[in-house]
Amino acid sequence: MVSPMCQYSSENGFSNDWHLVHLGSRAVGGAGIVMTEGTAVSPEGRISYADLGIWKDEHIEGLRRITDFIKAQGAIPAIQLAHAGRKGSKNKNWEGNDYMPHHDKGWQILAPSPLPYENGDPVPKELNIKGIQKVKDDFKAAARRAHEAGFEIIEIHGAHGYLIHEFYSPLTNHRNDKYGGSFENRIRLLVELTSAVRESWPEDKPLFVRISASDWVENNESWDIAQSVKLSSILKDNGVDLIDVSSGGNSPQQKIQGGPGYQVSFSEQIRKESGISTGAVGMITEAMQAETILRSGQADLIIMAREFLRNPYFPLRSAPELHEDIEWPDQYKRAKI
Repeated sequence: MVSPMCQYSSENGFSNDWHLVHLGSRAVGGAGIVMTEGTAVSPEGRISYADLGIWKDEHIEGLRRITDFIKAQGAIPAIQLAHAGRKGSKNKNWEGNDYMPHHDKGWQILAPSPLPYENGDPVPKELNIKGIQKVKDDFKAAARRAHEAGFEIIEIHGAHGYLIHEFYSPLTNHRNDKYGGSFENRIRLLVELTSAVRESWPEDKPLFVRISASDWVENNESWDIAQSVKLSSILKDNGVDLIDVSSGGNSPQQKIQGGPGYQVSFSEQIRKESGISTGAVGMITEAMQAETILRSGQADLIIMAREFLRNPYFPLRSAPELHEDIEWPDQYKRAKI
């Protein structure tokens, strides 16, 4: 699967030729699933003002153009639904990634608690019950639009320090109502969101959830793999088909122990202990590395990001190494290896 990767190339949430070519070329290149970048369910849910969006019906037509093309190449179009929370209202990645003031393309950022990401960052507004209900309604409406746009898989983005992760991690959730405090209260928003999405997403279409399996912060007040296993078991019983297992992104104090496949062990543990299907992501760059992860039972799906940026045709190029003969587009067969 092509992992969601921000492109910062949209205006007012609309897809354009860049998104068509970016996603379409990965489908031409042999990817089984091609997933959009984190697609905002509301204007205030964007990471940057240039994020893709699905908060209004007018976004559907452009997205359907993309899904039609992906399907025509034999791939499955998927969409990640997202809300950035306190990490929103940013500039484009290559223009500094700094917070944008309200008077210049920015907006009021939201979070479970009024805690900035770092000292000196804007203080987010704490969501009240009415605001939380709006988030749920936004995800439900976005799922309906995703179906109308022709997507076959939805992934709820609950990782990397964005709004949903902010709710379930005790590092960022200091609430004292039914959405804060205990484990059951902190995961409540995500569980309710999966139910809301399922109400407008066909039962026969898969629903994924991306989580951060660990905050990578060494104290007793952070999110860890044990809680992730517990959460994944609950999500499995709530209509979720696969956990996309990532990590980190919620604290500047994180100490990530990186390296090739550094998050695969999280996927393996969640898969074995919760019984739900998992996807592995994180510095997976070689065909045999990916095949080994699958054959050893560490994951059910390989999710690749940066390697697909470097090589949109990674599956076509990798098939001979794995002694597989996969179908090439007719237009490219003269170059088949």
